[in-house]
Amino acid sequence: METFELIALEISYQQHTKPLSFTSAELVRVTEYGSRLWYVDLNGLGDRELLAWFGQSEDIEVQLTAVAGGGQVFRGKGFFHPNELHRAAAIRGDGELIEQHEQA
Repeated sequence: METFELIALEISYQQHTKPLSFTSAELVRVTEYGSRLWYVDLNGLGDRELLAWFGQSEDIEVQLTAVAGGGQVFRGKGFFHPNELHRAAAIRGDGELIEQHEQA
């Protein structure tokens, strides 16, 4: 299991692209028995309208671009699961998570 503290995260959904403001975010990548899964935990999300929209929507698929503190850039597709009460969310990965390193 690998964890990455995220410093920036942008999601695209239904022809919208939105950078997210948060107090903390962590990407977790798990490799077990040859399969890989990943997810993102977000806390302190500032956009209550976004949380409410995903709470009511049946289409919760997002494309994400995330930047880790170590300079890695991750891209992937997932499903946005809001927790409006706690101003938090989880993005459950769907398929491959592509990792790149930023060029200096």
